[in-house]
Amino acid sequence: MTRLWFYEKPGCVGNREQLALLQRLGYQPEVRNLLSQPWTVETLRPFFGSKPVSEWFNSTAPAVRNGAIEIARLEPDQALRLMLAEPLLIRRPLLQYGSFRQSGFESGPVLIALGIPTDLLTDLNSCPVEADRAACAVIDL
Repeated sequence: MTRLWFYEKPGCVGNREQLALLQRLGYQPEVRNLLSQPWTVETLRPFFGSKPVSEWFNSTAPAVRNGAIEIARLEPDQALRLMLAEPLLIRRPLLQYGSFRQSGFESGPVLIALGIPTDLLTDLNSCPVEADRAACAVIDL
């Protein structure tokens, strides 16, 4: 059986809800810490497919939210270097199922391959702790 890999930020409420949905649907993902994975350009790049570079980023990461990084101006190689240096910038979760990969919990190659209806994904790609994003961003496990 093909494994489903779920790369999360430990402590992230959104990732916990996404994982719970997958488990309710009968999947048992292999959960990995996105922040401590030994990513390389070659292992990280496939998760973004043909998305625009600006969609590769976690919009709630402090450096993105406060404008320190202008994601709309980045080239793919620049974006990847930044993400390798600071994995908190990576849009999560990262999902892998066989040869399929994607970033974000939305309709994409992995969730389509799993047959997950898009109506189940409503609001599972945004931060559920909207008022306290700063507290969520500093969790470091």
